[in-house]
Amino acid sequence: MTAFAPDVIDAVLRHMNGDHSDDNLLIARAFVDPSADASTMTGFDGDGGVWEVTAGGATTAASVAWPAGPITERAEVRREIVALYDEACAVLGVEPRAHDR
Repeated sequence: MTAFAPDVIDAVLRHMNGDHSDDNLLIARAFVDPSADASTMTGFDGDGGVWEVTAGGATTAASVAWPAGPITERAEVRREIVALYDEACAVLGVEPRAHDR
């Protein structure tokens, strides 16, 4: 398992929770609990991301593996989060927004 530097983790979490809170919820509904009503990304490592997911009043931590498998580089984090978002949209039947790859 690859651990990323705290400043990298902080930057990604700030971005995901500040700019992509809706994406966090889509990922939670697709891969953790379809009834999720809130989700916050709380961490990640080389194996996957971690979200705090609230559903039915209960909050749990859930890990979701990166679609392409373990990663080791900071640049791979964005690629894998975008892939999770795209897969979540496919699972939920939601039209994904356009994004650069």
